[in-house]
Amino acid sequence: MKYTVKPAEKSTVKINITLNSEEWATAQRKAYDKVKGKFSGPGFRKGKAPKNVIEQMYGKGVFYEEAINVSFSEYYFDILDKEKSIEPIDRPEIEIDKLDEKGITLVAIVPVKPEVTLGAYKGITIDKVEYNVTKKDIDGEIDRLVKRNAREVNVEGRPAQNGDITVIDYSGSIDGVKFEGGTAEKQTLELGSGAFIPGFEDGVVGMNIGDEKDIAVKFPENYGAEELKGKDAIFAVKLHEIKVKELPEVNDEFIKEATGEESLEAFKKATKKKLKEANDKRAKAETEDKLIEKITESSTVEVPNAMVERQIDAIVQDMEYRMMYQGLRLEDFLKYSNQTMEAYRESFKANAEKQVKTQLVVEKIIKDEKIEVSAEEIDAKIKEQAENMGKTFDEYKATINERQMSYFENNAVIEKMFAFLMANNQID
Repeated sequence: MKYTVKPAEKSTVKINITLNSEEWATAQRKAYDKVKGKFSGPGFRKGKAPKNVIEQMYGKGVFYEEAINVSFSEYYFDILDKEKSIEPIDRPEIEIDKLDEKGITLVAIVPVKPEVTLGAYKGITIDKVEYNVTKKDIDGEIDRLVKRNAREVNVEGRPAQNGDITVIDYSGSIDGVKFEGGTAEKQTLELGSGAFIPGFEDGVVGMNIGDEKDIAVKFPENYGAEELKGKDAIFAVKLHEIKVKELPEVNDEFIKEATGEESLEAFKKATKKKLKEANDKRAKAETEDKLIEKITESSTVEVPNAMVERQIDAIVQDMEYRMMYQGLRLEDFLKYSNQTMEAYRESFKANAEKQVKTQLVVEKIIKDEKIEVSAEEIDAKIKEQAENMGKTFDEYKATINERQMSYFENNAVIEKMFAFLMANNQID
């Protein structure tokens, strides 16, 4: 096999692959072995007819298409292994340039990563992002701690009011007919939370324990279930319990029991440190984002549609996983929001283009500046992750596969690139 590689137009590479007569004959024999099970012939069971018999019945070129597939798959990836500069971003287009008794020449038009013309990426100025820890932030953490440790206490002798936690039975119907999902027993509902249909919680306010009441509501026009949108409904409701949250007193004793810290002041100090670390990490990431965004805006690159589509695939898949954790399927979400998959994907296109352009710019900076990491620097990232998981370095590293190792290496390279950019630009 002989091949040549030449640049083509619009971020493509042209690869000519030439097989001589012997190589082409071998490819056809491999194709015959692969697909002979589909053929039968006079006097032969299916899959047992010789190659020449099948060719006489169906023509000399009966195995050509499969032979092209077989030979291209074999030689194309061998070529990519040798030609490291070729970075395909999509499947190649295959054409036949020449085919005769002397062999075959295939032409592969391979979409590759485009050339990037970097804008200024050294000596530029951006404003540093900073977040300070305030008294309000610390008080907010204390407030959340108090609410997490609140007790629910039963209330008697008064009607339900906003802010109460109630336990109710309900059964909904439209025109006297109960609908699916409209009935529940001993359901907990915090009044004023907005968890139920507008008007429902207001209807429970004023009820006493043991009361039964019909509450009239109207389903919103944008309600998730198509058959209930805009419909008037009646809910038969029975109130079983009324509870309120009893908040603990904030003192040293409570703090020690809830957090393990020795006192309220010690908790405030530890909280301030934790929030500062989180703020510094967030500010660093946002400062780096501002810097790379400014560099990307001044850089020029023709973003390939194949890379954009692949990025949209990743975004949609991520959204699908998030919905799954919330108990929702993507197909149902599209149905409820009355949009097609095509429209949903299109909504991510601009963001995907921006992400791909940023990725290409980052890769170009890394390449031009020859940013590399040592085995020790990769091990440092692995050690950091091992500590987060409560494992020793050796324990955790023994479980890492090749893909995970690439992830740690890439993270170390990106971190080193940003360190380079932060050192070579003005951060005010």
